[in-house]
Amino acid sequence: MAPDTLTYSSSPRPPAIGLDEYRRRRQALMAALPASSAVLMPAATLVTRSNDSEYTFRQDSDFHYLCGFPEPDALLLLLPGREEGEAILFCPDKDPTQEAWTGIRVGAEAAVERYGVDQAFANSERDERLAGLLDGRHSLYLPLGDDCAMALADEARQQLLARARQGARAPQALVDVAPLIHEQRLIKSDAELELMRHAARISARAHVRAMRSARPGLAEYQLQAELEHEFQWHGARAPAYSTIVGGGANACVLHYIENAAILDDSDLVLIDAGAEFELYAGDITRTFPVNGRFSDTQRSVYEIVLSAQIRAVEAVRPGVTLGEIHRGVVRDLTHGLIELGLLEGELDARIDDESYRRFYLHSTSHWLGLDVHDVGGARRDGEPRQLEPGMVLTVEPGLYIPADDDIPATLRGIGIRIEDDVAVTATGHEVLTTDVPKRVEEIEALMVDS
Repeated sequence: MAPDTLTYSSSPRPPAIGLDEYRRRRQALMAALPASSAVLMPAATLVTRSNDSEYTFRQDSDFHYLCGFPEPDALLLLLPGREEGEAILFCPDKDPTQEAWTGIRVGAEAAVERYGVDQAFANSERDERLAGLLDGRHSLYLPLGDDCAMALADEARQQLLARARQGARAPQALVDVAPLIHEQRLIKSDAELELMRHAARISARAHVRAMRSARPGLAEYQLQAELEHEFQWHGARAPAYSTIVGGGANACVLHYIENAAILDDSDLVLIDAGAEFELYAGDITRTFPVNGRFSDTQRSVYEIVLSAQIRAVEAVRPGVTLGEIHRGVVRDLTHGLIELGLLEGELDARIDDESYRRFYLHSTSHWLGLDVHDVGGARRDGEPRQLEPGMVLTVEPGLYIPADDDIPATLRGIGIRIEDDVAVTATGHEVLTTDVPKRVEEIEALMVDS
């Protein structure tokens, strides 16, 4: 199906995050630090795919959140209270010979104006300058699991310790900066929400295209191609995660990404796919019949999942916890499993003994943002975190019925998941992914009309 560019023209590209917002993020982080601290945050680096070929570069999410600088091997240094400027960027050198092969680099001079940092230096100056900039800072905040950050911090500390008799003072404490940044990232700004709405719209269009394209005899990877073509056509240069297209029993494998099987006329196909736009993720799952018509058995299982999903979406509002939403889903799905004859006995007993977990293995929600499984804890101060306006989460119940001998033949190998992206608002919630149908009648009408 050719992309519908006339329809898409009514959905303009949202503005990028502004420099003022990046400054506010850095200021908020520095305000959370104790006195005489510094932050050292490295960018992502290029990763070799094979021989001298690299994977497509994707910036580190935390680094991007603080400055938006798009190049590899950069370094952001925050020095609260420094009179000459608190935000210092080290970035790749301008090198016309190298740029002829790999593209134009921003360079230190342009980085100040284009990315709103106070000072910028070429990476060739980093080893000379870094230790001096950290001199006198008591605590150094950095991503403790990052080898590059740790190596830079260690080298700078060793240089300062060697100059201790001349009055140099090395940082005494290395502290993980990730929890502070991740707490900030959990609440999305208006600008972030606009980017996420756009990622969701593109993702929804791709799912609609896959529904319209599906037919018996296609390979799963051919539907993957339809999805990812739609992503790129509308400016989402990559999927937010590995696309899942699972026909038949493959849908029961939660992170199935082989996408190599042929779609059968009698199968359902589960697609879990989302576009990444300006590094913000969309994440949608839909399950639909390859031939465009649900069988009675497929519909009975699908309606159980759909009912649980709709109820869970409606539960999203400030003050609710992810655990409360999940427990409601577990109750609805377990009741459905008893109705199907896959579980026996009293509802509460089957919830208590967790026998439902044979068919529902995962949690109902995760945070969404710059990462598809976005950062931010589900607990705060030891208690379950309550939802707040600006949080974005997925709601994705599912049922996965194995093809085991004790399962009725008509139910074996049915896997169904339905997932939407939901933003918490002051009065309730906003579903970002309404542009792709999920009710049986809507899906069948779409597929028959195509």
